[in-house]
Amino acid sequence: MGAKLGDLIVGEEISLDSLSGKKIAVDAYNTLYQFLTTIRQQDGTPLMDRSGRITSHLSGLFFRTSRLLKAGIKPAFVFDGKAPELKRQERQRRSELKKDALEKYKEAEAEGDVELMRKYASRTATLTAQMIEESKELISLMGLPIIDAPSEGEAQAAHLVKKGEFYAVASQDTDSLLFGATRIIRNLSVSNKKKKGVTYVSVDPEKIELSNVLIQNKLDQSQLIVLAILCGTDFNIGGIKGIGPKKALALLSKFDHSFDTLFEEVKWKEHFTTDWKEIYSIFEHIPVTDEYELKWSPISHAALKEYLIAHDFSEERIESSLSELTKKQSQRGLSDFF
Repeated sequence: MGAKLGDLIVGEEISLDSLSGKKIAVDAYNTLYQFLTTIRQQDGTPLMDRSGRITSHLSGLFFRTSRLLKAGIKPAFVFDGKAPELKRQERQRRSELKKDALEKYKEAEAEGDVELMRKYASRTATLTAQMIEESKELISLMGLPIIDAPSEGEAQAAHLVKKGEFYAVASQDTDSLLFGATRIIRNLSVSNKKKKGVTYVSVDPEKIELSNVLIQNKLDQSQLIVLAILCGTDFNIGGIKGIGPKKALALLSKFDHSFDTLFEEVKWKEHFTTDWKEIYSIFEHIPVTDEYELKWSPISHAALKEYLIAHDFSEERIESSLSELTKKQSQRGLSDFF
């Protein structure tokens, strides 16, 4: 779900080519869930191979990553570790929502309503341990680094960007800003199209600078975290009822850094049993690691092709994508990639 900061977050549209030569830390779980929810057949059924194994995540991962590499981008994938205890409630909430969506999907299926089937099917998406391992194998075959976070992947990705080792975090959520990422990129999609209703609209990558967010809203980092807590995060679902981003911003303008007084004003203890400081501490002190290897290697063409064909990918499409990628890399010079 992530923090809902609404119109307070204003990004700048950029071209994919403007990211050429830059290292991007990809929030792997966020990306894989995006593939599982969007890459589906007309009735909402995920892509599967002949053995019945879901391949939506592999399809999105291969073709999107190929597109990034063709643009000269150097991605690395950051995977979640152990979630903070306070996230268990959010996971339970998501699990209940998926159960409800599955029931509605079955009802739509019985009625033959394809539109509703697709709508509810996407809400049942689950990222399994097997899918994570399959994704890691594919990423490795593409010669790209994998970083296992000790806790939240977004926090680890933010750490990489804060250190200056990466240009930005790639994620659809803005939570990495709360963990201190200086820059995030949204909309690094397989194509530059996004479905809106029954049609598709053009969507370009969007760059969000933390410094701009803070300046535009007259906040510092601590106030941004408090604002997110008021509105709701994965660690305090829903936030304070009746408080959205604009009202939270007004409260911070009134109380400045008198956070204890602010939380007394909004009657925090009537809404949550967890102290707000415990949630704040997660964003400030979540575990991250410096134990990882950043190495970009040439694609293992034969092994990659064999792996994808084993999952019933079109050999022709694989060959076409790899051929185009090799051509692009040759034009730019292999040293730009590895």
